[in-house]
Amino acid sequence: MNIYPIETGNFKLDGGAMFGVVPKSIWQRTNPADDKNLIDMSMRCMLIEDGNRLILIDTGLGAKQSNKFFSYYALFGDFSLDLSLAKKGFHREDITDVFLTHLHFDHCGGAIEWNSDKTFLQPAFKNAKFWSNKKHWKWATDPNPREKASFLKENINPIKESGQLNFIDSNFKDQMGFDILFMDGHTEKQMLPMLNYQGKTIVFMADLLPTTGHIPLPYVMGYDTRPLMTIREKQLFLNQAADREYYLFLEHDATNELCTVHHTEKGVRLKQTHKFTDIFN
Repeated sequence: MNIYPIETGNFKLDGGAMFGVVPKSIWQRTNPADDKNLIDMSMRCMLIEDGNRLILIDTGLGAKQSNKFFSYYALFGDFSLDLSLAKKGFHREDITDVFLTHLHFDHCGGAIEWNSDKTFLQPAFKNAKFWSNKKHWKWATDPNPREKASFLKENINPIKESGQLNFIDSNFKDQMGFDILFMDGHTEKQMLPMLNYQGKTIVFMADLLPTTGHIPLPYVMGYDTRPLMTIREKQLFLNQAADREYYLFLEHDATNELCTVHHTEKGVRLKQTHKFTDIFN
């Protein structure tokens, strides 16, 4: 097995929304904001090469939305999914599986693209199976008012219409080749891949832990549907991560690819940050 970080692009979100009830005077120490109160975010995906399978975890925003839509998120930098795949020697058509941690637009937007003359939407990975789970799919396709703006029909419906949609079930280890942690605080049945790799455990954190600045328990996003549940999920997970020395793969941290945590008098806190290639060959 080989694992590669795949940088699909950077964007910005409101710092207050990203840290909920935590005051800006505190969160800006780790996540400095610009003059519009926006903080830097990445859309870092993971590519898993395992035998004859090439599995992409999440897809980033994609490129099909309008300029007006993208203007809300202040895209910056030179990263793209295609360039990142090419640097690793791959192409979209090589992808056999697209595993979507959840269906918010910044995680699944790149799964769907316009056809050449922009007359219909189609899967951006024509040879891939797309993986979600039944409970989250139902949640996303009949969205609550709080999340409706994050579950965009143009990102979701074409996956089902293509016939390429598959659902994770209780045999997920056989289906995907890795463990999955299910989390309900951010959104219903978010899925976090957990992989054994080169003798270490890597957990793809998705939106349970967007950045290293979110490690303290009360530092919960305003986007979370059940913030108290997120706190409980974080507490259980971070204690386990500290005990077992997990490497946490950060999807949204614009600076840090990986981090580890440890126990302190103040609770679980950041231990170290790493580039992926500093730890894994």
